[in-house]
Amino acid sequence: MTTVGEFMTTRLVTMDGNDTLIAAAQEMRDSAIGDVVVTDGDNVVGIVTDRDITVRGVAENMDPGSTRLNQITTRDVVTVSQYDDAVAAADLMRTYAVRRLPVIDDGRLVGLVSMGDLAVEREPQSVLADISADDPNN
Repeated sequence: MTTVGEFMTTRLVTMDGNDTLIAAAQEMRDSAIGDVVVTDGDNVVGIVTDRDITVRGVAENMDPGSTRLNQITTRDVVTVSQYDDAVAAADLMRTYAVRRLPVIDDGRLVGLVSMGDLAVEREPQSVLADISADDPNN
């Protein structure tokens, strides 16, 4: 059995729900990532993606300089353990129609597993795996 911990991303960026959309977008740009985990202290509150900023924020005419992440955060996040089976994690993504799952260990955020991570691990010859394994082009 391949576990989530064998291929999860541990290079995480977390931000507070009171941070602005601009701050999150700049962090995503600077870190070459597409999401930030929104936290309240040590607790995972949700996830915000670059798409969330565009669709839930900018397209809704929210001011990116004053709109807070907690206004557009995807809440009720489904999480996994680093010891969970990778196939089970993929099934959770399919069931809940999500592309990323925070990895929690003893109540603490330790990683993030994405659909791309699963593709690289489970289907290395797939187009998604090929794209996910490439260096960012921005």
